[in-house]
Amino acid sequence: MGLGLVRDHVHMAETEVEIRNNPAENRYEAWLGDELAGFAEYRLRDETIVFVHTEVEDKFEGEGVGSTLVREALDDVQRDGELTVAVKCPFIKKWIEEHPDYQHLLA
Repeated sequence: MGLGLVRDHVHMAETEVEIRNNPAENRYEAWLGDELAGFAEYRLRDETIVFVHTEVEDKFEGEGVGSTLVREALDDVQRDGELTVAVKCPFIKKWIEEHPDYQHLLA
């Protein structure tokens, strides 16, 4: 499976958000400069990536970090093309419900 560094960046205010896959920690991470702003934990099960928990630091709440994190993580899964998605995290579940163009990724 080729899940790797997510190359897309999003600008928030004057700070750039970078989304990275950290396979050693089983999570996608949102970085603002050298600060970890949030993460989406996952588990790999056969041909499925299961998103289990998403967390954004309080000071970044309401800035779109969580939505950017989910979108970029799902885009990475889609680019890889080898996995389906299962969701246990309520935030990601709601996000996918609100973005039907990502529902085809669901297991």
